[in-house]
Amino acid sequence: MRCSSSPLRSPDRTLLACGLAAMLVLSASGLKAQDRPKPMPPRDSIVSAAREIMAAARYGALITVDSAGQPRARLMDPFPPEADMTIWLATNPKSRKVGHLRANPRATLYYFDPGSLSYVTLTGVARLVDDPAEKARRWKEGWEMFWPDRDESYLLIEVTPARLEVVSLKHGLTGDPVTWTPDGVTLGGEP
Repeated sequence: MRCSSSPLRSPDRTLLACGLAAMLVLSASGLKAQDRPKPMPPRDSIVSAAREIMAAARYGALITVDSAGQPRARLMDPFPPEADMTIWLATNPKSRKVGHLRANPRATLYYFDPGSLSYVTLTGVARLVDDPAEKARRWKEGWEMFWPDRDESYLLIEVTPARLEVVSLKHGLTGDPVTWTPDGVTLGGEP
């Protein structure tokens, strides 16, 4: 469409027609870009970004499901992820989360870094670990105030993730533009 004034149109109508035409062209090109599938970023860059975000966040939320099927979230101080992205956490063996995990071992971990407005979600299966050697190996100085008796009042949770998802503008991980599904990778743990 050529946007020029003609004797049959007023300048205001011509401007309006040109503006509408421009909006239609921009809208159509935007829809076409959204309809195109976004290529999946390389696995290594997703995992690397996740590690960076998790370190910056430091704390994460552990989400379990209670007996009524209600998700329950609580702030945790997890250990850094292992090479395969397994996450270890500590808890009181009498806590609600332990009961939830005994009944349903599926768990979600969520980390948010406010500095970069980035987040990581790991979904997988949790296992309760009460092995004294493992508990001695996975201990943080300063935790004595929470667990004065490491043998009796301290229990580990090992989360083996099946899926890792990341959203981070800083890392160019913005997910699917239509469905908003985050960029992610399958890690191999059971769902």
